[in-house]
Amino acid sequence: MKLIDGKAIADQIKQEIAAEVADIKAAGGKIPHLAVIIVGHDGGSETYVAHKVKSCEQVGFKSTKICFEADVTEDTLLEQIDALNKDADVDGFIVQLPLPKHISEQKVIEAIDYRKDVDGFHPINVGRTSIGLPSFVSATPAGIMELLKRYEIETSGKHCVVIGRSNIVGKPVTSLMMQKAYPGDATVTICHSRTKNLKEITLQADIIIAAMGSPKFLKADMVKEGAVIVDVGTTRVPAPDTKTGFKLTGDVDFENVAPKCSYITPVPGGVGPMTICSLMKNTLLAGKKAVYKD
Repeated sequence: MKLIDGKAIADQIKQEIAAEVADIKAAGGKIPHLAVIIVGHDGGSETYVAHKVKSCEQVGFKSTKICFEADVTEDTLLEQIDALNKDADVDGFIVQLPLPKHISEQKVIEAIDYRKDVDGFHPINVGRTSIGLPSFVSATPAGIMELLKRYEIETSGKHCVVIGRSNIVGKPVTSLMMQKAYPGDATVTICHSRTKNLKEITLQADIIIAAMGSPKFLKADMVKEGAVIVDVGTTRVPAPDTKTGFKLTGDVDFENVAPKCSYITPVPGGVGPMTICSLMKNTLLAGKKAVYKD
């Protein structure tokens, strides 16, 4: 069993980005600028945003954090998005999800200029990703593909089972694993909460991408020997013995599943760090106008 170290790969990628930003700076070019909007005080969201701002510092980006209270109106938020769309200095921006119930997440996502949508959630980016055109690929799926690539894990002709059908992970990673590319060229089955005979399906899988947000859902008896396991789950589970009072737990029963695997991502330290560095990569591409010329 080999552990896929997302933190080490993310650090490596950040160094590569920082070197490129240093070259841009030396040539007198424009430093990439990422803006982040956060609404309310959700603990998980605040932690993610803090990591994103710190990552911008590490790679040499300019970053702007815009905070609203949870009772902000949808119109006020949409006005701020419009201002960022028009701000020539901002190359890319994200609105941290989830949003309070009175705000339509879909309306917010669609209001973002797709050329600045470095989260890759806008329907134009989702559509372009699905047919293999240049796009901003959703950060978590992009991170998963990068891990498979850097660990040289064979995907061509393999049976990949994706558990979870979210717009943020399940659907886009399914599209990417089917593309005529590496990583890709896999035969993909997508499963979810309504899937019957799930265990029969996962037992056939060479690669399992678990992304349903259900702690320790994937058990050892659902996994065949030598499978590759990518655990996208990050659920905060109460843990009174820790300093924070909780611990991050994945969708995989890691302790019992790991011995059967050829490769497995841990939680934390697997897919999580890759998500943020994929966002940094998208911001660099946005800054260089490498995906959309304008």
